[in-house]
Amino acid sequence: MFGIQNRRDLTMELQSQIPILRPSIHARRANIVVKFQDMYGFTVEGNVDDVNILNEVRERVRNQGRVWWALEASKGANWYLQPEILLIGGGGGIALKKTSLKISALANAITLKRLVRKGIPPVLRPKVWFSVSGAAKKKSTVPESYYSDLTKAVDGMVTPATLQIDHDLPRTFPGHPWLDTPEGHAALRRVLVGYSFRDSDVGYCQGLNYVAALLLLVMKTEEDAFWMLAVLLENMLVRDCYTTNLSGCHVEQRVFKDLLAQKCPRIASHLEDMGFDVALVATEWFLCLFSKSLPSETTLRVWDVLFYEGAKVLFHAALAIFKMKENELLMTHQVGDVINIIHTTSHQLFDPDELLTVAFEKIGSMTTNTISKQRKKQEPAVMAELDQRLRRLNSLKETGKNT
Repeated sequence: MFGIQNRRDLTMELQSQIPILRPSIHARRANIVVKFQDMYGFTVEGNVDDVNILNEVRERVRNQGRVWWALEASKGANWYLQPEILLIGGGGGIALKKTSLKISALANAITLKRLVRKGIPPVLRPKVWFSVSGAAKKKSTVPESYYSDLTKAVDGMVTPATLQIDHDLPRTFPGHPWLDTPEGHAALRRVLVGYSFRDSDVGYCQGLNYVAALLLLVMKTEEDAFWMLAVLLENMLVRDCYTTNLSGCHVEQRVFKDLLAQKCPRIASHLEDMGFDVALVATEWFLCLFSKSLPSETTLRVWDVLFYEGAKVLFHAALAIFKMKENELLMTHQVGDVINIIHTTSHQLFDPDELLTVAFEKIGSMTTNTISKQRKKQEPAVMAELDQRLRRLNSLKETGKNT
């Protein structure tokens, strides 16, 4: 545990009380901008309608919590953590295989999938995420003192990764009541530095600071946040997404572009005619897992599904943002207009159900296997492009030496 009273008090306030939002100024009209704090302590700018939406979301969170507690009463405590249920879901989606699973386990897995898509209550998120993602299993394969030993062993070491981490700490969610404090910076630094030594191929990549920071807010312990980061990078996301050349991220952008053409052909055709590259907005989505782009509760609702069904939900969410603004996007003529529409839309998606309803009901089905095939298809072109860039860069360096 962090063992710090301020951290414990903040967690209790944000997850248990879920207070009604009060705008910081008296506003009579919806077009007056107000500032308020969301469920996780982030200061948000919006109008009175946004405040009302967030209050409605909080009430739905309470109601969803009651559903989970009722099922615990009828099915037994921690029914969703049974090994056979995790085998079906387990961070990679429901994959029905020839197995001796009982019908009851299958029914529970289907129930859990439905519940997860409707949102995990904040107080249950740490336990549910840690189990369904595979983080608990990963942690169990190493000695109990692994994280403690790792952080002690690397304390004081200086590498390019640690230098970049130190540079990024104060820029990670500035103004947050816990993350932007010496205590918050120290906890985030230990997680990021620890992982940079665990996987030297990844080391540290900008974007991971936002992911790890949000994990710290949700998980009850710093160590659990570390293992959640590990399972994300090692088991759930595409390989090489955060390595030096970001090859995995380039692959994801190409896959997303193909999926946009399949799922939203009119938008894709219009953007292509304009010369708009979807990577201009989607790169940050896939590197930061929407943590910088969507309101916190909406991001965490996407992560609820991510940790149970796998990375396909990132494509669902990305496509949904474009789909929701299809008519407006089709009327644009400038690249800047497209960026403004997408950025405004994503930052004002205070209602998670609005996004996820479009993501799963209007985008249509996408399997993890389908996305894996798309990735394999795109990998050769990405590697060839990166190799060509490297050759050009080396050529320019040689030219510079000779002049």
